[in-house]
Amino acid sequence: MDAGRWVFGYGSLMWAPDFPVAERVIAQAEGWRRSFCLLSICHRGTEQRPGLVLGLDADPRRVCTGVALRVDEAIWPEVVAGLRTRELVTQAYAEAMLPLALADGRRVEALGYVMRREHWQYAGHLTPAEQAAIIAGARGGRGPNTDYLYNTVAHLAEMGIPDPALETLAAQVRAIEGGRCP
Repeated sequence: MDAGRWVFGYGSLMWAPDFPVAERVIAQAEGWRRSFCLLSICHRGTEQRPGLVLGLDADPRRVCTGVALRVDEAIWPEVVAGLRTRELVTQAYAEAMLPLALADGRRVEALGYVMRREHWQYAGHLTPAEQAAIIAGARGGRGPNTDYLYNTVAHLAEMGIPDPALETLAAQVRAIEGGRCP
């Protein structure tokens, strides 16, 4: 195996890592689930109208399938600095080293950003209908909240990673955008 360190992507890091990736492998993190549980006040919403983005939420009964991204050792400090700027804007995420099972059978430890449930931006209690309403109407520094949802769903499908809950949520948001009741 080539030298390097790993980052776990379960949301936008899968499709927009913003750093050079030496290797990309589908991976699973046990004890976690991908969830629209973080109110976004910068990237996909504002303080006045928060959006909603994915968090890696602890759940001992679940497994989150995402992507392990290998980063060359030489640029690791620069990549981590960039990730901290991007992911720790409001400290709603905590950095964690996550054990991952790669699709090719390897096991690695990867840097991941996990939800801090005690943070005021945690929104894990929202129903899918409430999530859809927020996502349909929010926009932040990185664009419409809908783009974030649709890009994530499209990339999961492209990689062959099923996520029926996100597919249903995307359909609900499209219905809202179309002026129909979901």
